[in-house]
Amino acid sequence: MFVLVTGGVGYIGSHTCVELIQAGFEPVIIDNLSNSKEVVLNRIEMITGKRPEFMQGDVLDSTFLNTVFEKYPFAAVMHFAGLKAVGESVQKPFMYYENNVSGSLNLIKAMELAGLQNLIFSSSATVYGMPGSVPIREDFPTSTQNPYGASKLIVEGMLIDLAKANNEWNIATLRYFNPIGAHESGLIGEDPKGIPNNLLPFISQVAVGKLACLNVFGRDYDTPDGTGVRDYIHVVDLARGHVCALEKVLAQSGHFVVNLGTGNGYSVLEMIRAFETASNQSIGYKIVDRRPGDIATCYADPELAKTFLGWQAEFDLARMCVDSWRWQSNNPNGFD
Repeated sequence: MFVLVTGGVGYIGSHTCVELIQAGFEPVIIDNLSNSKEVVLNRIEMITGKRPEFMQGDVLDSTFLNTVFEKYPFAAVMHFAGLKAVGESVQKPFMYYENNVSGSLNLIKAMELAGLQNLIFSSSATVYGMPGSVPIREDFPTSTQNPYGASKLIVEGMLIDLAKANNEWNIATLRYFNPIGAHESGLIGEDPKGIPNNLLPFISQVAVGKLACLNVFGRDYDTPDGTGVRDYIHVVDLARGHVCALEKVLAQSGHFVVNLGTGNGYSVLEMIRAFETASNQSIGYKIVDRRPGDIATCYADPELAKTFLGWQAEFDLARMCVDSWRWQSNNPNGFD
């Protein structure tokens, strides 16, 4: 059964392709390689014994998309392709709206033309904005603090309207929290371009000596140690959640929204200590001013994923850090 995976060479997409293959699906990847490297395909083959079909191209290119849909009888689409750096989105908002919103609209149009109506959309907990309480449930109000979050929320709204207008569409919107970790093989993991935007890749690069010091943004939050608390989820758990969502979409009609998180919150200082234990390295850090828009605490209520999808996260923080360190130490320069 063929599944189109947009952005499938990226961090979450590549791990999901591994899980798809191991679950008996045949992923076909499209990716413009703007934030990823084609060598990932070799690594997926080393892990699974199968090399996914790959076509280089952009979801902004309607002609390319139509060619892809004409070539394969897809059962569903998993849509990961998009830009995801919050800070960059503030500096270049229209680039984010073009890639994330226009790209998604192009994809939906191409699916309609091909008669394909099964979609899993990669959204984000960013759409909850400044939640009034935790844990965060799917029925919490949505709002946006930055263009990245706004772009995700716009696409979510498009999908809600699409499902209302045509009940033959089957759509899963997955709001994930903070993916970290890497495949246990150490062959694939997160390989950010330039200075990492996310906490754990930054910690990893300090541990391996690529970066000198970690900036901790604020130590005056209303949390146990004063640093921000987030819900970190192992990327393999997240990938398996996508497979569960795919199976649900293929089995029943309708549109659903589900959080993918662990339900546990860890502070920045707890993350540093956990990674020091996993790597046996000292992580240098300094406290600096808060970043505008950062919130004190954010973690999921994972109950709906458990009851509706039959999914829950398995890997604990120690395992996330061990797998991250294996990836980083085996690949100090990423996929280069």
